[in-house]
Amino acid sequence: MSKTTPPEAIVDVAAVLLDRIDDLGLRLARRFIAELDTYRNPAQVPFETIQTSCTRNLTLMVRHFTSSAPLDPEPPKETGRLRAQQGVPLAETLHAFRIGFEFLWSELVAEARRHPSVTDAMLVDLAAEVWALSGEYSVAVAAAYREMSSELMLQREHERSVLVEALFTGVIADPATLGEASRILGLPPTGRYVVVAADVPAAGREALPGIENALRGAQITSAWRLLPDQQIGVLSLPEDREALALKALRKHRARAGMSPPYDTLTETPQALHFARLALAGMGTRRFGVARFDDNPLAMLAAAAPAEAERMVRVRLGPLLALPYEERARLLETLETWFSAGGSATTTGARLYLHANSIRYRLRRIEELTGRSLADPATVRDLGAALEALPVLTPRPHGRASPGNARRSSNGG
Repeated sequence: MSKTTPPEAIVDVAAVLLDRIDDLGLRLARRFIAELDTYRNPAQVPFETIQTSCTRNLTLMVRHFTSSAPLDPEPPKETGRLRAQQGVPLAETLHAFRIGFEFLWSELVAEARRHPSVTDAMLVDLAAEVWALSGEYSVAVAAAYREMSSELMLQREHERSVLVEALFTGVIADPATLGEASRILGLPPTGRYVVVAADVPAAGREALPGIENALRGAQITSAWRLLPDQQIGVLSLPEDREALALKALRKHRARAGMSPPYDTLTETPQALHFARLALAGMGTRRFGVARFDDNPLAMLAAAAPAEAERMVRVRLGPLLALPYEERARLLETLETWFSAGGSATTTGARLYLHANSIRYRLRRIEELTGRSLADPATVRDLGAALEALPVLTPRPHGRASPGNARRSSNGG
């Protein structure tokens, strides 16, 4: 701010205030304590830092009226950065500066009344300069505050990301470090947790954008990390809120797997493994949420893809070798027959076929597999193979699942 050389009378007033600057800084700091809520918390904003800032900024402002030098913005910027680090809201920080300028103006006027050489015209000019200075200070404080807030946010996000990664990899093991990590992540140190793993639509894009805020709205705390192929998260999930979590997850057209619940955060790496198995167990489903415990057979197939592929080949190989239309027809019949509790009549009703047509298809399956559907062991084996088949089928978006049992050599 350009300015002319101040009148000698104003310089004299400023000199008197500078002689009392320590007392003025203390009085202003006490006024902040009386009028500003955040400043009353010494754990957040120590009184010494308030007094130091008040004294430094008052000194800078008063000296501004004794010379024609431009404003040095560094002290107010330093205050803005400090208040951002202390977590003082920007609105309250700016309010503090308004109080400071009101205090300064009242002190200038009171002292000027003791100097007969100070005219009303000088005070009018001084008032304009004080409020112009107030505007420049506010801009400097706000800019520094926002810059520091952005830097702190990036630091916190980086710190959270590192801690989430440490949870998932099992790097954090000792109770003290685990407690500090859970505090920073906002997770309770003990409770009921689950892990969610979701396929991303493309590298660097979230599968579940906004999920942390959505869960927070349902009073569910969580911490997430974005990987090249998956978005993974740990949720503190009381049993009575699981339905809310599933609802929030299912709002996204994404494929997600959820682990079984567990009790301590040190079990998070194993829970991530289970969540990924649940995701793999979805087979060709293009979106939805699969819980690990919903389909144990599918989870076993996902956990041991080579063994599951062999089971599918041994039990269903002759069916999978058929031409596409016949293979699809017989597999659909067998799957529907299982879901219908082994009733040909119910199966026919669901497929809009006569029960005799269903029985014919079932006999065809028995001929191809060499197994009787009247034998409980056959039913068990074929049921397990049917559960494993979708898990081993290529996934959507061109990503093949473990095993990839339905290769072209197997009849597509």
